[in-house]
Amino acid sequence: MTIAAPAPTPFQRLLSLDILRGITIAFMIMVNNNGGRTAWTQMHHAEWNGLTATDLVFPTFLFVVGASIVFAYEARLAKGATRAQLAWHTAKRACILFLLGIVVNSFPYFHLVHMRFYGVLQRIAICYLVVGLFYLWDKRVWTKVAALAVVLVGYWVLVQWVPVPGVGMPGRDVPFLDKGQNIVAWVDRQLMPGHLYEDYTTHNLCDPEGLLSDIPAFGTTLLGLLTALWLRTQRTPRTKAIGMVIGAASCLALGYLWSICFPLNKKMWTSSFVLTAAGWSLVVFALAFWAVEIKGWGKSKGGSKAEVLTRAAVWPWLVFGSNAIAAYMVSELLPGISDMARFTSNGQEMSPLWWARLHFFGFLPNDGWAPFAYSFSFMALCFIPVWILYRKKIFLKV
Repeated sequence: MTIAAPAPTPFQRLLSLDILRGITIAFMIMVNNNGGRTAWTQMHHAEWNGLTATDLVFPTFLFVVGASIVFAYEARLAKGATRAQLAWHTAKRACILFLLGIVVNSFPYFHLVHMRFYGVLQRIAICYLVVGLFYLWDKRVWTKVAALAVVLVGYWVLVQWVPVPGVGMPGRDVPFLDKGQNIVAWVDRQLMPGHLYEDYTTHNLCDPEGLLSDIPAFGTTLLGLLTALWLRTQRTPRTKAIGMVIGAASCLALGYLWSICFPLNKKMWTSSFVLTAAGWSLVVFALAFWAVEIKGWGKSKGGSKAEVLTRAAVWPWLVFGSNAIAAYMVSELLPGISDMARFTSNGQEMSPLWWARLHFFGFLPNDGWAPFAYSFSFMALCFIPVWILYRKKIFLKV
């Protein structure tokens, strides 16, 4: 897909991007609180190699981060901000996001001896910092495409052909993409012993947000940035939507083809996973773009039945998407707060959330519907404070 240079057009907020962000945060809240092991397969991460709908949540966030960099930076530059000011703002925001990630990981106990320093917000912070500064330094499209190729191919070479110290060559001395015996896991064990996501009492450790897997995560963010550059061109909305569909098909085809020799793996963030996840993100984004930016869903203030229905269809995602950080923090801190309010019921110690799960959803058939009802209700509960903030026009910014 050929991408023209971004046009210096006046900034307009892309509601479809907010909606994509909102859909993603809502689904993230649900899968992070999926109701337990009996939840449907698509509500769980793949055990190792493979792909489920849950595995697409985090890369879609990074995709949105990359797209948001372009729109946010161009808006601030249009208002007179300098590149130096934006660089300082980027560094400061990345630091705050990183610290918030540590708070989320450690709340409410903050045990330093096994405090986890990797995490979701930490990866977002690092990718935002690196890709944001890269965009400020050079806005040319070809440099972003070249960087994308370097990080994806380079990561493949790193994982496939760099020997694991003390183990040997992947695919010869140890199975390729072995869960614990790979170069990504080995580096994390050297840098953060006792501070990783997996059980620190075992030797087969692999942190899903480890250091080296940040490399392909830059690629996910760059794909979002390239999409935004395409959307800022002077082409018609219809042409832009068609370009997104072509981009989605290309990413999916390349990703699934590459997965034959470099399997889809979210925990290691393989290069094939980057392309495939971006392809599905583009599919949802293209649908949202068509519905909102072309068909006008949610933009009309009219009172016809169709206009009311379309506003209702996009409104929840717009609320979540406009305050994604607040929504994420509420969803991550709420279980910890609930856990601090433990009480005894029928001789069993439990938290308010666990009690609600047993007494409100336990009557449903335990074939996936009960966990789904719980996860949906948890998401709806998190929506309430975010909606209040939205009504009061309070948006958590860092």
